[in-house]
Amino acid sequence: MSSETTPPSAEAPLNTPEAPKSRGAKYLDPDTLSQIGSLDVVARQVVEGLRIGQHKSPARGISSEFSAYRQYTQGDETRHIDWKAYARCDRYYIKLFDAETNFIANLLIDASQSMTYKSGNISKLEYTKYLAASLAYLVVDQGDSAGVGVFDGKLQNYIAPKSNMRVLHDISSELEKVQPQPRTNVGAVLHDFAHRMNRRGFVMLFSDLFDNTEEFIQGLNHLRFGGHNVVLFHTMDPYEIEFPLNGMWKFMGLEGEGEVITQPARVRANYLQELEKFVDGIRLACAKAQVDYVLVNTREPVEQTITNYLLQRTALAKTR
Repeated sequence: MSSETTPPSAEAPLNTPEAPKSRGAKYLDPDTLSQIGSLDVVARQVVEGLRIGQHKSPARGISSEFSAYRQYTQGDETRHIDWKAYARCDRYYIKLFDAETNFIANLLIDASQSMTYKSGNISKLEYTKYLAASLAYLVVDQGDSAGVGVFDGKLQNYIAPKSNMRVLHDISSELEKVQPQPRTNVGAVLHDFAHRMNRRGFVMLFSDLFDNTEEFIQGLNHLRFGGHNVVLFHTMDPYEIEFPLNGMWKFMGLEGEGEVITQPARVRANYLQELEKFVDGIRLACAKAQVDYVLVNTREPVEQTITNYLLQRTALAKTR
């Protein structure tokens, strides 16, 4: 994949294989989420599922291990550096005071046309809505603030972070009326949002990143330079990850890239190699910027995606 990456969006297959079934588990099947009701109802069920499931400890909260420290950035007063933390991990961390410890999460959701792709019953965009709504519910339920921004080529709608339960209804209502747009510009949106934020916080980005990779990385670094903690939920469909197609297929670009008719089996090896390079490049850029990277497979239950992420953060906290 080049820096201008396009999704392998399959439309009108000439020979359609049976879609892979979601794994049977105690978690909510992603393909049935839309049958439950509104986003806030689903989010509540997801969070309750986290609490009563086997993985209770991560559900204590996203910010519990991270509210007291943040990464040192240029311009911070050196007298606030925690030298014990530096001795443990050879990195500079700043102790936060009471005014800074309230956890603020801004969730940025890519609503471009490529996010509408689906190989099963749920698209990347719909899955992202459930994931973001559930994370917002978890943040607010633990007494912190959550807000949501929806973007395509630019930031279209923004709900400022609040810590009351009313904001969850506002977030759900906003997400339910999202209308996908043809193109995206993740990098420009991140630059714009970095200028908007007047207080350090968490930025959770949900996108398939089918955009200019270099510009995205620059936007990512801009947010990190401002002292914000950033989490990337790199959202992909299982067909995009595995490319399990056989027979003859017509591929149609969802963002104006035209169409191609080919036999996927003949290009599968090269496709998977390019995908691996693409994902590894994003993962490496996130590691350099100290951004949490989560590869999201929309086949996985939302509870499982959240649990895996929280366990990842808990493990990381123990090394700091």
